[in-house]
Amino acid sequence: MPVTAVADNLNRGVPFESLLPYAICLGFFGFTGAALSKLRNMQNGGKRQRRGIDRWDKQMMDRDRRLTGFLRGQTDNVNAPAGFELNAPWRIEKGIS
Repeated sequence: MPVTAVADNLNRGVPFESLLPYAICLGFFGFTGAALSKLRNMQNGGKRQRRGIDRWDKQMMDRDRRLTGFLRGQTDNVNAPAGFELNAPWRIEKGIS
């Protein structure tokens, strides 16, 4: 093999150079996914996201929000806080007077 052919082979690009952009894109997508997962986790009070929520679950979540001020909050206090009876989700029509 002539010396110029050996030198030409040494000056070529490394095969993994073409994979670097893919690794960068994969890293950014992974970072974005992890950041969004952490943000949702923080918004839910450190709990996992709920799945398959029906009307009953939504009603109980609304009640918990009115009791504790937080959508995923729960309390073991027997007595409701002051003003709980006034913040009912159902609005009552005023009668005809």
